[in-house]
Amino acid sequence: QVQLVESGGGLVQPGGSLRLACAASGFPFSMYDMSWYYKAPGKERELVAAISPGGGSTNYRDSVKGRFTITRDNAKNTVYLQMSRLSPEDTAMYYCRADYRSPVGVRTNYWGQGTQVTVSS
Repeated sequence: QVQLVESGGGLVQPGGSLRLACAASGFPFSMYDMSWYYKAPGKERELVAAISPGGGSTNYRDSVKGRFTITRDNAKNTVYLQMSRLSPEDTAMYYCRADYRSPVGVRTNYWGQGTQVTVSS
């Protein structure tokens, strides 16, 4: 059974930090690209950051560059999102996603249930 379980969300003051974690099970984690998305009320779900299977390649949306860091621990089947200098605009539900494309082009993806991040004083 595939599971992606996010944790680490919560209420934080502007300027603060949070570390999200996404624990994966039920699929070969080290073969999958992993990413974090967020969805704010009334908006579409958007990519925040992504990391390659081996962790050697990452990319970020412009608004979080220099503030957020995505990492992964393939031994623990976990991907992390370290968030710093948080602002109210970062308030959203954060989702973990796993993606795989087979050698013949078949795509598979899984989503977690999300963890809420609220930045407010």
